Amino acid sequence: MTLKDQFDVQGYDSSLGYVGRACKPAAEDCILVSLLRQMGAVIIAKSNLPQSIMWCETENPLWGLTVHPENPDFTPGGSTGGEGALLALQGSVVGWGTDIGGSIRIPSHMLGLYGLKPSSTRLPYCGVAVSTEGQEHVPSVIGPMTRDLGSLTYTTKAIIETAPWDRDPKCCPLPWRQDIFTDVQNRPLVIGLMTDDSVVKPHPPVARVLAGVASLLERAGHEIVSWVPGSLHQECIDIMDQYYTADGGEDIRRDVEAAGEPFIPHVDALVHRGRPISVYAYWQLNKQKLAAQKRFLDLWTSTQSPTSGRSIDVLITPVMPHSAVPHRKCRWVGYTKIFNFVDYSALVLPAGEVSKELDGAATADMSSYHPRNDLDKWNWDLFDLESMAGMPVGVQVVARKLEEEKALGVGKVIDDLIKAAATRERV
Repeated sequence: MTLKDQFDVQGYDSSLGYVGRACKPAAEDCILVSLLRQMGAVIIAKSNLPQSIMWCETENPLWGLTVHPENPDFTPGGSTGGEGALLALQGSVVGWGTDIGGSIRIPSHMLGLYGLKPSSTRLPYCGVAVSTEGQEHVPSVIGPMTRDLGSLTYTTKAIIETAPWDRDPKCCPLPWRQDIFTDVQNRPLVIGLMTDDSVVKPHPPVARVLAGVASLLERAGHEIVSWVPGSLHQECIDIMDQYYTADGGEDIRRDVEAAGEPFIPHVDALVHRGRPISVYAYWQLNKQKLAAQKRFLDLWTSTQSPTSGRSIDVLITPVMPHSAVPHRKCRWVGYTKIFNFVDYSALVLPAGEVSKELDGAATADMSSYHPRNDLDKWNWDLFDLESMAGMPVGVQVVARKLEEEKALGVGKVIDDLIKAAATRERV
């Protein structure tokens, strides 16, 4: 196995992409590594991440830039981009990353991998270094990444079965629930479909791949129900972003200034985004967060089958509005970070790729689209079918809080359907 360079491994640095954290080896293994070693795992490497971690690409002054294995001019995503690139190149069997806004799911999508973002408290975070440590209201989580779903499920189950709550005080004592994992594979499902987050419209290949997955599910007897977020997703993300810089950027600034290293441009923008807020203002932010989470939950429970009246089992969505993009072009991660805000379980699995043949007609019609905002225009202008052709495209399966078994079980249903359809096409 391999690890993103946040996980403490005795005798090795956990740099977080900061020069100032180099040459400071960890005194002991983090809880996850100690559990993995007990089960016989061999840790062979640690992998690159962006300065501060807080970005959807992978670059820092200490280790440099991580590139996409298919095209070195493109990013593999981030912040777990080094781990994703390593896995895509078959450098290990299982990789471990962290996710506070999409950092496992974005590289998985851009590299054709499987990645799980569990809810916080499900897997042990103790001993994993992180920027803005102590910010608890949108917590970072750990999760596995693999090249096949069986390995992802097996690894997740194995860690939970070690009872990590006996080692990590933040872990909830929730055993692996095989009945939930099995149940969703053996009955018709009600699945919410979000094609657009109402902020940034996905590129044609992303929309096509998601529609294809929805069609496969419908033909297999599952019911698809539309999920329309309206302004809710943007409102949740506006609240979430305030947590990232509640300290006025001091935590990240201290790490960068410790060795006098230069700020990566996006880190510079992050730490200089605003002044620190008061404790009272933080309390008000927490109240806003809870109110928004309640509205999100209400939307979930009210999104029901028109025939059975059942609420949706899971939600399927794009992972990003685009596939892999050229370096330093990544901006909108709203399709992933919303599920950190509500702390839901989310799985990404590969579902297709950008295709000149399949996406050419849709590309020809793009000139008639009128972007709804500056971010939407940025994304639309970014699309280049010629350079993006062949890049992987994933889908995201979202279940409610602490429902990792359900997300993985429905993921298996979808993965099996995709593979069966690919086999039929080859025949």
